[in-house]
Amino acid sequence: MELNKYKTGFLKHLELSLQKTTPEGLYDPIHYILNIGGKRIRPMLTLMSCDVFGGEVTAALDAALAIEMFHNFSLIHDDIMDAAPLRRGQITVHKKWNLNTGILSGDALLVWAQQLLESYDGEQYKELNVLFTKTALEVCEGQQYDFDFETTFDVNVNQYLKMITLKTAVLVAASLKFGAIIASASQKDSEHIYNYGLNLGIAFQLQDDYLDVFGNEDFGKQRAGDIIENKKTFLFLKTLELANEKDKEKLMKLYKTKVPSEGKINEVTQLFKGYKTPQLIESEIQKYTSKAILCIENLSIGNSNKKVLMDFAKQLMERKI
Repeated sequence: MELNKYKTGFLKHLELSLQKTTPEGLYDPIHYILNIGGKRIRPMLTLMSCDVFGGEVTAALDAALAIEMFHNFSLIHDDIMDAAPLRRGQITVHKKWNLNTGILSGDALLVWAQQLLESYDGEQYKELNVLFTKTALEVCEGQQYDFDFETTFDVNVNQYLKMITLKTAVLVAASLKFGAIIASASQKDSEHIYNYGLNLGIAFQLQDDYLDVFGNEDFGKQRAGDIIENKKTFLFLKTLELANEKDKEKLMKLYKTKVPSEGKINEVTQLFKGYKTPQLIESEIQKYTSKAILCIENLSIGNSNKKVLMDFAKQLMERKI
């Protein structure tokens, strides 16, 4: 894939940047989280965006690394909040070391991410920093909403869409706008590429919800993990909204039990199907994907570069990345 050239360049830059080793208690966990895999989609987006707007891709490497470091900071802290034992199939930082190490190494990643932006000058630095701090705060807001939703059934689809926009989509959008800023793209184009990322990020998360329950085993995750963990996704919330009183009570009762079972998964899945929420979520995925593609059409770049962005959207939604 065309994207591989961005990934290769990014991974070389990552390797060269991870020179700090002492104190080991701080930097070993940072090296660990940054080297246990991940698709590197967000940094690749920064490099791709810079490229399609005619910028020098190598100039965007520090910004791409800042995005990746911020992303991993958020993962370490998310795992602590969720008491998660695994990340990318490996032991989470706070489990491999301890809670205090997880907090401190996560904090260091956040500071390091911001420090990387200092390699840019003047107005460019200001634009990048303003976007970075805005996005960082929004991700924290999204995480808080997600945390709040765990303990209440008083959540609707619009609130859920707001949560995934903040927790997931804004970082995808910022990654793309970073590249546009470094390539000195126009304000209009910067906003269009941001909105492309925002809509694509929402579509991607909704598809994640769908595939968690209705995807095949090739998806690479535990089947129906969201149901087992009682996560209030679009499928759950839309079904709750449409259900009659009897089914609503049944669904809420099922989501109050924390004992995983095939029976629970099957009952919840049947309720989803009964109210046709799989079709409804597919319609939402298509809606946000179409919005993303419309943003591409409005960009003042050549057709070959528009095709790069179109192909990325297609590959992402087909899970080929």
